[in-house]
Amino acid sequence: MRFLTPFVAILSTLFFVGCEPNDFKEGVVMAGGQYVSAQTLNKGKQIYAEYCMACHGVDGDGKGVAAKGLQPPPRNFKLGIIKFGNVVSGELPHDDAIYKALKHGLNGSAMLPWDLKKDQMVAVWQYIKTFAPDTWIGKDKELGEKLNAKEFKDPFTLARRDQAIELGKKVYHVEANCQSCHRGYVTLAEYDAMTKELTGDGIDELDEDFYQLKIQESDHGYAVIPPDFTWHELRSVRAGGKEEIEDLYLRLLAGVGGTAMPAWKDTLEDHKIWALAYYVSHLRTFKNSPKRKEFVTRLAEGN
Repeated sequence: MRFLTPFVAILSTLFFVGCEPNDFKEGVVMAGGQYVSAQTLNKGKQIYAEYCMACHGVDGDGKGVAAKGLQPPPRNFKLGIIKFGNVVSGELPHDDAIYKALKHGLNGSAMLPWDLKKDQMVAVWQYIKTFAPDTWIGKDKELGEKLNAKEFKDPFTLARRDQAIELGKKVYHVEANCQSCHRGYVTLAEYDAMTKELTGDGIDELDEDFYQLKIQESDHGYAVIPPDFTWHELRSVRAGGKEEIEDLYLRLLAGVGGTAMPAWKDTLEDHKIWALAYYVSHLRTFKNSPKRKEFVTRLAEGN
């Protein structure tokens, strides 16, 4: 028989005293009219303590014992803000968007894929909602319109990828002005030609920070560095093929909650959002490629 050391035994005692399984005595009504039983919430609390608490903290404030030094910081659930909710940013997401994040994790972060059964995912997410009761609890709370890339027809498909990329390049740099937060990926001559084509006005010179990432404030309590699409991981995007295009389209459509990344739904025409997704996907092909150095050098030299 194996015995716990006195130190471990004390910790175990404190853990179970602090995580009493029957803290919730009655169920609650969550956003969207969803009733969640006390049994589910208590089960979710136990799962949270086992899988999530080390990073996200006892109180869900993102200040767990393992959080120090993590970049990006663990999510502060008390704020009630979801970045990748598959609804227009600012609206409350449906549960399946969260289950996707639990299942697949968030690329380039400490949020790993978790091998949880569906009932475990349901329980832990419902418990996490209780950290932000003003956001989630109450029959008056409404969920946003669910966005699903498969319901929006891709007008290009992979067969017309090159055409989409060329249009997406123009949308990125001129119509959406994405380099105001991210960085530019064209030379002055290219930028001038695209701007003349779309607006009638030319560009004499580039802003001094055209090729730089611009740090942005966020509602999450820390500054956000927008990704360089030729280098950084994208948190909620699967890599490669049709799935990557769909994930990029969905993120552009919905935006990123609590950040400067807007929802382009109803701002850009739908085919242009698809084109932008193809262009960003194209930029991602430079990651881990020897061609990236050549590409970046060409931009720096203006060729």
